[in-house]
Amino acid sequence: MFMKQILLTRKLHKFAMNQLQKKYELTIHTGIIPMPKKLLLQKIKNADGLICFPYDIIDREIIESAKNLAVISTYSVGYDHIDVSAAKKRNIRIGYTPNVLTNATADLTIGLMLDLMRRITEGDRLVRAGSWGEIFGPHDYTGIDLEGKTLGILGIGRIGQAVAKRAQVFGLNIIYHSRTRLTKNQESKLGTRFASFSDLIRSSDILTIHIPYKKETHHLIDLQILKKMKKSSFLINTSRGKIINEKDLIQALKAKTISGAALDVFEKEPIGKNHELTKMENVVLAPHIGSSSAETRHKMAQITIQNLILGLQGRKMVYSV
Repeated sequence: MFMKQILLTRKLHKFAMNQLQKKYELTIHTGIIPMPKKLLLQKIKNADGLICFPYDIIDREIIESAKNLAVISTYSVGYDHIDVSAAKKRNIRIGYTPNVLTNATADLTIGLMLDLMRRITEGDRLVRAGSWGEIFGPHDYTGIDLEGKTLGILGIGRIGQAVAKRAQVFGLNIIYHSRTRLTKNQESKLGTRFASFSDLIRSSDILTIHIPYKKETHHLIDLQILKKMKKSSFLINTSRGKIINEKDLIQALKAKTISGAALDVFEKEPIGKNHELTKMENVVLAPHIGSSSAETRHKMAQITIQNLILGLQGRKMVYSV
């Protein structure tokens, strides 16, 4: 019996691979990550389905070279790495994995906020380097209290709401800006109020980003915006790296235009040890781990293969673009 051909740009969990191997003929990329475009163009030609990851650029050229492609299932909540318009023209269905990583990303956002303001990993580096020479005095190595500060949430979707819910217990004043405003009842439950974009930027002691990346949000946070923030403010990004103009952020951090930043995402990933951000003590860096809990990654794998299987069967996907 003829089996449909599936291309995976990287291995998934063992349970997912076992399930796929029972149904399809698999081609699994095991080399350099991300899969080189030249190789991707070659391997995707006869594929009926594609499982990809957020760092795989599935552009028009890739899509047009895939003669039999019917389904793209991405192991991610974002799908800005896929040319959706080109896929739609070919009637190629796209599946993705929202919702499941909401709690993991919200948890990380709160963790980064605490780390940044209380200087936790900065202190860890100090201790490991043997630089903690004496007991600190009253004014040495002080952090910032969260209680009473204003947390500004840019984007109040699933993750933004989960962050607001968690932030309430710290006694933060929570404001948000989003294309779609919450109902008064939702605002009341989350202890938050709507603010204009300008008010959000000017009023926030901590600004956390939870909007999708697209043409309109590219470099939304640039030097002009950073200069409107409080000098005492902190910036957190667990969304997409290209929403922030990284060069402008580095300039602002060096000039103390803002007090610090915590970043899980970057314009180009991965970043190396010589990146300017790694030299700064007022920056907390994480290696794009917003969804990196064992439970979340397992659920993402489940949904990724379900989307692929359902899509190839012509049935409704769990989550489709």
